[in-house]
Amino acid sequence: MSLQAKLDAFKADFEASKPPYSVPRSVIETMHRATAELIASGAARRAKKAGDVAPSFSLKDPEGNIVSSNELLKKRPLVLSFYRGVWCPYGNMELQALEAAKPAFDKYGASLLAISPQTAPNSRKSVRRNKLTFPILSDAKGKVGAAFGLRFELPDYLIELYKGLKNDLPTFNDDPSWTLPMPARYVIGQDGTILYSEVNPDYTRRPEPEDMIPVLQRAAAVKV
Repeated sequence: MSLQAKLDAFKADFEASKPPYSVPRSVIETMHRATAELIASGAARRAKKAGDVAPSFSLKDPEGNIVSSNELLKKRPLVLSFYRGVWCPYGNMELQALEAAKPAFDKYGASLLAISPQTAPNSRKSVRRNKLTFPILSDAKGKVGAAFGLRFELPDYLIELYKGLKNDLPTFNDDPSWTLPMPARYVIGQDGTILYSEVNPDYTRRPEPEDMIPVLQRAAAVKV
């Protein structure tokens, strides 16, 4: 089953309140409203895209080690996934799909990383729960997400909904601002140019990991 098919199946069960979910219709409508408004804002169109130079970054992995994009790019291309956090089932399914595709990324010499505004303990939890062999880097205050044009502020009505759901982003992220990155996937070439980008303000929609393989093949000068 494709990643998007899994996401669609989860969404259908969640919105239908099938066990173990029990979600008031008002909650679903509020989430739909927030997504529609983010789409309409055009924020995704303003994010970094293929052909742009990727912002460089140095971030800590869950164990506190510094990971530098410039140093990694000296050796190989990068596959980046911007991840909202351990609390997001859609993001967790995406991380699992990326882990399953990692052997293909390795074949074409690419490093796989996730970037999240959440704290290191939450990233360790994400790595453990999703059985990941790649790191989730801590983007404190969402600065790298902002540099890529992905960071957005949640509207007041969505903040109130999240509070009611015990989804306390300031605690998850150690950041008083109620902000998140739009889910995004990038392939960055060794010269720092973005070779592939997929930014979607609808958090229930994610590209297939296999979509990046042709780009990685070209980057590695491997004939299909």
